[in-house]
Amino acid sequence: MVRDAAYLRRVQRSLAIFAFGTLLGACHSYSPQSLAPGASMTQVQAQMGPATASHSPPAGQGQAASRLEFARGPLGKHTYMLDFDAQGRLLAWEQVLTEPRFFKVAPDWREAEVRAWLGTPSNVRSVGWRGETVWSYRYESPFCVWFEISLINASVVGTGNGPDPLCEGRGDRKDD
Repeated sequence: MVRDAAYLRRVQRSLAIFAFGTLLGACHSYSPQSLAPGASMTQVQAQMGPATASHSPPAGQGQAASRLEFARGPLGKHTYMLDFDAQGRLLAWEQVLTEPRFFKVAPDWREAEVRAWLGTPSNVRSVGWRGETVWSYRYESPFCVWFEISLINASVVGTGNGPDPLCEGRGDRKDD
């Protein structure tokens, strides 16, 4: 009986190692750091996994013809935007959940502009009687805050920081 138990433990350990190796091999890269300019969209998605969304690049993005979003969330604090030329070759990438980018979001920006600039929000909720929607974005900060954008009729009416409910032990706000 002891021999059988030892055999079962070895089999379980071997299966666990095999499963871990298989899972590790199937994982995609978290960030695009190792991607070289000129990489194809196919190569990028093979390394990064499927894109969260695709966008038209914001005005002033030079030669960029298309943009792929790779959000690392919903609780993640990073979203990578990768810009491609008309031939589908990587031009550049950027981690977009940063305060300097947040500060550029202005009143009257439309939803599509915000999504192309910052990507998919961590949380979306309806607030108040005016039909206001609030998009919240987690990001790296020494404080426990997230960036929030208020929209009415798909247009930005205000921005600011608020306390991240995860730090308050409440999880994502569902019905504030």
